[in-house]
Amino acid sequence: MGRASLRRMTPDQLLVLGLFLACCAVLALFSAYADSRRPYVGSVLALASLAVLLHGNTRQPGGYDPRDVSDAIYGVIADVVR
Repeated sequence: MGRASLRRMTPDQLLVLGLFLACCAVLALFSAYADSRRPYVGSVLALASLAVLLHGNTRQPGGYDPRDVSDAIYGVIADVVR
């Protein structure tokens, strides 16, 4: 699965995956903070989301503008529903 599957993903899909991982990371970090635990899972998720977001941004010609993010999210959702 590794690198070959990331190469087949479109930059929009990588952006949405990175944003999803970032949301999960924030929740995990808050949960660890609330329970006075070390945020191992949240840290790993944050690093993974950063890596996926950067990879998707470098594959998009010209990068992403913040105004394009909602179109990318809706496009990926439409592709999944179809």
